[in-house]
Amino acid sequence: MTSLPRITLGALAAACCFASVAALAQPYDSTAPLTRVQVRAEVIEWQRAGYDQSDDWSHYPESALRAGAIVAERRAETATPAGGARH
Repeated sequence: MTSLPRITLGALAAACCFASVAALAQPYDSTAPLTRVQVRAEVIEWQRAGYDQSDDWSHYPESALRAGAIVAERRAETATPAGGARH
């Protein structure tokens, strides 16, 4: 009679392991809405690139494009390996 609960417990453990592996295998959805923390991190990243949203309206398009290019360049630098791309 004790083997039945062990089989049940084993099956439950296997199901939990499979479910966690399947959950981790989900692809990242880039179209998902951003969290508040992600938005704040992006604002800080733009400010570090030189964009000031409070008094930047006189040079709005140019300064935003410049800061966006700087942010994109920094992200590209962190995405590539330190030794450069290998083929």
